[in-house]
This record gives sequence, C-alpha cells and structure tokens, in this order.
Amino acid sequence: MKLLLFLLFISVCNVSWCQYDEYDSHWWIAYLHSQQYSYGPSYDYEPVPALPTASDCPQECECPPNYPTAMYCDGRDLKYMPYVPARIKYAYFQNNHISAIPDGAFDNATGLVWLALHGNQIVSDKVGRKIFSKLRGLERIYLQHNNLTRIPTGLPRSLHEIHLSSNQISRFPSNSFEGLENLTALYLHENQIQEVGNALKGLKSLVHLDISNNQLRKLPDSLPGSLEQMYMEYNQLSNVPNEYFKSYPRLQYVRISHNRLTNDGIQGNTFNTSSLVELDLSFNQLNRIPPVNTNLQHLYLQGNKIEEFSVKSFCTFVDITSFSQLQVLRLEGNEIKANAIPPDTPLCLRKADIIHM
Repeated sequence: MKLLLFLLFISVCNVSWCQYDEYDSHWWIAYLHSQQYSYGPSYDYEPVPALPTASDCPQECECPPNYPTAMYCDGRDLKYMPYVPARIKYAYFQNNHISAIPDGAFDNATGLVWLALHGNQIVSDKVGRKIFSKLRGLERIYLQHNNLTRIPTGLPRSLHEIHLSSNQISRFPSNSFEGLENLTALYLHENQIQEVGNALKGLKSLVHLDISNNQLRKLPDSLPGSLEQMYMEYNQLSNVPNEYFKSYPRLQYVRISHNRLTNDGIQGNTFNTSSLVELDLSFNQLNRIPPVNTNLQHLYLQGNKIEEFSVKSFCTFVDITSFSQLQVLRLEGNEIKANAIPPDTPLCLRKADIIHM
C-alpha cells in the first residue's frame, strides 16, 4: 500500500513539473537558489536606464525621446523664452517673435552646447548682461537676423562660432571679443560696422572672418595670425596698406570685391604674398592688374576699368621652372582689347584652365 502511494505522489509531481517545461525544466532549483541568496544583489541582468520623460519639456516645445538632449521651439510664434530643462544641450528657438533674453533664462541648462536664436526680434537693451555667465560649455551661438545694435557682453570663452550677421551693429568696443581664444569662425556680415580697429587681434584660433556688406572704410588694424579666410566684399574700402597681408602667413582666401579700390590705393607688393590661393578684386575701380604672387591659383578682376594686360603682373620672368600657378583668371567687363594680349602670356599662365576676357 505504501509503495502504491509513493508511485502516485511521483506521478502527480511529474505532471506539475511539466507545466514549467516551456521556461525551465529545473525551475525548482532556480527557486531554491533564489530563496537561499535572496538577501544579496542579483547579477542576472543590468538595469536599463529609463529614457527621460517629456514631463520636463515646455508645453510650447518638442523634446523627442530619441534625442533626449535636444529641445525644438522653432517656428512657434513664441514671444518669450520658455523654460529650458537641465538635460538640454541643443536648444532651437529660431524663427519666432522673441525680443528679450532675461538674465537667468539658461541658469538651469548650464550644459548648453548649441543655442539657436536667429530669426527673432531680439534687441540689445533686452539681453541680460549675465545671460551667458553659467554656459561654460557653449560652442555655437546663432543670433543672426535680429535687431541687435551691440555685441552681447560676457560671451563664453568656450565659443567656437558666433553668428551675428543681419543685425544693426555699427561699432563695438575693442574688448568685445576679449578672452575668446577658442573662436574659429566669426560672422558679422550685413551689419552697419564702420570700423574694427584692434578688436579681433586676440582671437588666437580664428580661421574664418566674414565682415562683408558693412560700411568699412579701412581694413582692420590687426588680425589674428591664425586667419585663413577673410571676406570684406561690399564695403567702402579704397586702399590696402602695403604688405598688409604678409603679416598673416596662413591667409589663403581674400575677397574685397564690390569696394572702391584704385591702383593709387594699392602699392606694388600689396597682394604679392605667397600664402594667397584665391583673390577676389572684382567690381572695383582698378585700371591696371596689380602684381600677384606666382602661387596664386584664382584671381577675379571682372567689372573693373583695366585697359592693359601685363604679363609682369603674374610673372617677373618666364622660363622652364618659373611660371604662374594661376588656374582661373576672370577679366570680363574691363576695357582690355583682345589683340592686346602679349605673346608670352601662354608661357607664364601655362596652368590656366579658365580665362574670361
């Protein structure tokens, strides 16, 4: 009788265990193990950090879960600065009607890296003086197409790019960019700037400078030695100091088109510097081709009053090893006659692929 009861017990247990076969045929071992070590931590899995919730995102904006450090408030007819959560690094407020940035607007989001405020109605008098004081990691700020009349104060030293084009800035103090030694690009075009002076001298990392479409009557007194690209077109420049560009050995691209340059305002060696790769002097008042270095590759002189084509402007002498590296030369819109081209021109400009007369 006892044997019969034992076999019946085993049979019932087998039926019970079978219902766990889908998961683990030895579930009872795992259960006993968990009971034995229930007081210690479990190492069977690593907890997955929860995605930030949208509860801290301003109702006026969008904070996509897939981009937890970005906040999009652009093009929403906003007239004020919304709250910025602490986790945000990339904030987009462009194309609204914002006119003021009060102090404290970004005190919570001290980790901002990009700040886009372009296409608004921001005025200088309504920009807090300490607005950027806590943004020690800010790299790019976009303030173009606003109503600024001054350079904002207290710009973070961490900045790499500053976009201030299409405002109403007419002048700025010499210390406006003081301490911005990491700045690589400065966009000041389409303002009303009349003079730069020495305000850019301390920008030791500056590579790209765009100050076109302003009211400059003279070039900056000094520029950073790191500068590689300088855009000064659409100003009121009438002269360039002799050997001005030789002070900047890394400068490769210079555009001074649509100004008032004359040959009287350009001395002989002004553009004869070996670093230049591209030089744009189009739409000025030149009547002669200024001497350029043989290393120059692109020269734009269209829309002037040039009457004579001089090979000496490109080559002091011509032989097998000495010739110009010029590839593109534009001279259309001048007064040079086709039959006035010297016969040794092909020897000097032997690398030129495009010549527009």
